[in-house]
Amino acid sequence: MSQLLDRLTFFNRTRDKFSDGHGVTTSEARDWEDGYRKRWQHDKIVRSTHGVNCTGSCSWKIYVKGGIITWETQQTDYPRTRPDLPNHEPRGCPRGASYSWYIYSAQRLKYPLIRSRLVRLWREARKTMTPVAAWAAIVEDDKKRKSYTAIRGHGGFVRAHWDEVTEIIAAATA
Repeated sequence: MSQLLDRLTFFNRTRDKFSDGHGVTTSEARDWEDGYRKRWQHDKIVRSTHGVNCTGSCSWKIYVKGGIITWETQQTDYPRTRPDLPNHEPRGCPRGASYSWYIYSAQRLKYPLIRSRLVRLWREARKTMTPVAAWAAIVEDDKKRKSYTAIRGHGGFVRAHWDEVTEIIAAATA
């Protein structure tokens, strides 16, 4: 309501002038500024790097408000390499600058995906064998191995459980 009254009395307002008439002081509402101020508030700053397909040589300050990333800036406290060389900061790249968007993107993977043919073979072998023996049975049989390696790059992924994927990885690296 006060904004409406401010607009109705726009021409009747008394304004204090300063700086030889170049500045004007008014008594109008400035509530709109709170939204701008709140945009840049944060609860904590976390130091991080962006590890997806990244060398991890750049460091970022991540500003968090209510558990959600609000914005990021590049960290600029890298050590000097030699006194006669300038600092190589900031080191951030465009991928890092847009990483907070990626975290909340609808396209982000939130669960593991695995080739459907491989997971079918795995589940079948796990019914009767230990994880290492099941993996060996799949990769040592040419027909089974070719059934899932021949379709690489063609999609065909299905959702898998985290424990199942970690078991497959552990068996494959054993």
